[in-house]
Amino acid sequence: MIQFEIEARNNNSRAGVLHTPDGSIHTPVFMPVGTLATVKGMTTEEIKELGAEIILGNTYHLHLRPGDSVIRKMGGLQKFMNWDRPILTDSGGFQIFSLAKLLNLNEEGVIIRSHIDGSKIKLTPEISIAIQQNLGSTIMMCLDECLELPASRQEVERSAGLTAKWARRSKEASLNESDVFKEQALFGIIQGGHELDLREQSMHQIVEIGFDGYAVGGLSVGEAKEEMYNVAHHITPKMPAEKPRYLMGVGDPADLLEGIEAGIDMFDCVMPTRNARNGMLFTSHGKISIKQSRFRQDPEPLDAECECPTCKNYSRAYLQHLYKSGEILGVRLNTYHNLFFFISLVKQARKAIIEKRYLKFKKEFLKKFNSQ
Repeated sequence: MIQFEIEARNNNSRAGVLHTPDGSIHTPVFMPVGTLATVKGMTTEEIKELGAEIILGNTYHLHLRPGDSVIRKMGGLQKFMNWDRPILTDSGGFQIFSLAKLLNLNEEGVIIRSHIDGSKIKLTPEISIAIQQNLGSTIMMCLDECLELPASRQEVERSAGLTAKWARRSKEASLNESDVFKEQALFGIIQGGHELDLREQSMHQIVEIGFDGYAVGGLSVGEAKEEMYNVAHHITPKMPAEKPRYLMGVGDPADLLEGIEAGIDMFDCVMPTRNARNGMLFTSHGKISIKQSRFRQDPEPLDAECECPTCKNYSRAYLQHLYKSGEILGVRLNTYHNLFFFISLVKQARKAIIEKRYLKFKKEFLKKFNSQ
């Protein structure tokens, strides 16, 4: 089972180590998203070079392709994709409501149409856990309902209540070890939109059930940044201090630093990889759209302060050429850089927490990042 130890605190920020059967994770940590058993464009060897200690997979997508039963026959997700470090699998809840056509939602679960072929798929807390057990991830997530914000208070309360009921069923399903091939941790998810009292109510319901870690879900789904930050700062310090805290699907560099200040330990987001494919790159002086013509004859590195191979070996002009030419290499170099930037940022934040200078670090980083 996993064990979490806190090494240093700086106000609400914390630096820790999450020990798992598949390896240790130094927190705060940014987790690259590998939805379909691949961080798009990258080999697992390259993801290790970047310094990633944990990546994500997704229940819904892997259930559809290649099938969780196939992955189990291949020895589990780690062996299947040649990754010998921890993996967290999202329950599929977010993708159900963002990608697939919802046919029916009730207390039992959901029936949706596959975004691939339109076939009907049933997902319940028990089915989600069974799929994740087949995948053999290090950390499983409970099935939850993720609402798009803004939503009415009545709708948020209904959704948070359903998430709590599903969390209890997820926990019960995870305890059935009759057909499990490895020990896995399980995280509960706190919902409640931007209603602070409902967030607290949801947290108490989830903590009462008891999980190996706790996630804040349902943020960065349409609400204003100020609302997201308000929720994170309100609920995070109230979450169990001895357990890892995970802010799901967040976010850009400013979001990461704000979450760390609030006391979050774990983050994931598709932003670095998705933006890389669209030519949007992160630098110490802000974001750059490499597709712009002003970079056509620019001999400078993407970010002179970055130590990644993209910045050390290639010019902005070359990256612009690759993007305009539709070359796969451009996507790979961009992705490598963006992931390096995000992972390095969180590692720098960790160092600043240990050295008791986190707020100073955050202020200086954002001043430079927003200077353009």
